[in-house]
Amino acid sequence: MRGGRYDKVFLGTVCLLVLTGIFILASASMGLLTREGADFSKTLFRQIILGVIGGFILLFIAIRIPYKNWRKFALPFFIFSFLLTLLVFIPHIGFDSGGAKRWIKLGPIFFQPSEILKLGFIVYLSAWIVSRRSEIKSFKFGLVPFLVMVAFVSFLLIMEPDVGTLGALAITSMFLFFLGGGKFTQLAFLMLLGLAVLYGLALLEPYRMERIITFLNPSHDPTGAGYQLRQSLISIGSGGIFGRGFGMSVQKFNFLPEPIGDSIFAVFSEEFGFVGCIFLIGLFLFFLYRGFSIALRAPDDFGRLLGAGIVILIITESFINIGAMIGVLPLTGVPLIFVSKGGSALAIALAEIGVLLNISRYGK
Repeated sequence: MRGGRYDKVFLGTVCLLVLTGIFILASASMGLLTREGADFSKTLFRQIILGVIGGFILLFIAIRIPYKNWRKFALPFFIFSFLLTLLVFIPHIGFDSGGAKRWIKLGPIFFQPSEILKLGFIVYLSAWIVSRRSEIKSFKFGLVPFLVMVAFVSFLLIMEPDVGTLGALAITSMFLFFLGGGKFTQLAFLMLLGLAVLYGLALLEPYRMERIITFLNPSHDPTGAGYQLRQSLISIGSGGIFGRGFGMSVQKFNFLPEPIGDSIFAVFSEEFGFVGCIFLIGLFLFFLYRGFSIALRAPDDFGRLLGAGIVILIITESFINIGAMIGVLPLTGVPLIFVSKGGSALAIALAEIGVLLNISRYGK
């Protein structure tokens, strides 16, 4: 099968998201000027070099790899990504920050291997579902093996801990299972099980329970557990209809925790207001529409599942971040894809876009 032209409209949408993200990050990074030990220029430089340039290199490499090859190497790639993520627990290789072991340090380079693990698991799960298509509806041969695989990855992410990433990956996995032929009753069971696991994880760590309490009662502990949500809502409300203007956010200076991380949507809202938020959310929704169009036009089940999985993962993470900042979801620390600081997250997201673009070349 020879590939045709890739979806240039989809690529243009991604480029616009990345460009918007760099401008937002540049403005949010100015808030670091008032914080001891933070480096404005270094933060932006790393994002451009590792995330944007490195990411587009991976994207154009992925465009040229026939997507069917991912199925051939699904298991080795998943095992590699799992073992790579295990390295975060090895002293002098894994990097500990804020009590979490999520990064690998190789000289001046820091990266988060769980980003690769997410892609590895989506590729493997898509290949597994296709190979078990006739047995997916079975409890013994469909649902149970699926739960074992998800539990296998979940244990590793809980140990880091990175419950936000786990949540996004679990949601993506559930929908892939359903799209691959799972029954609605199985999906409902998985959702209930997921909520039960979330509650159990909250009981194990007081700070997680505090986040849930704050979500249910935003006025709870405004100087402690509820501080980030309170400051985020102040920031978003201050933006009004049209915002204060680019670079004019006040909250990013010593008020918002993580203004370049999971709070970056609040900074954007303050500077560009309701109109800006509609524009950004509209871009993500168009990304969702165009990405699903690519997946639906794929010539085989593996291409459809892999394409849908990548789109669902990116959109789920992005909307979890936005939802947490406006108070409709608990805080998780999940970044806003294409926008938040995180060179490895951006680079792998762009590699995933390359896979989608390759699928688009074979679309019906």
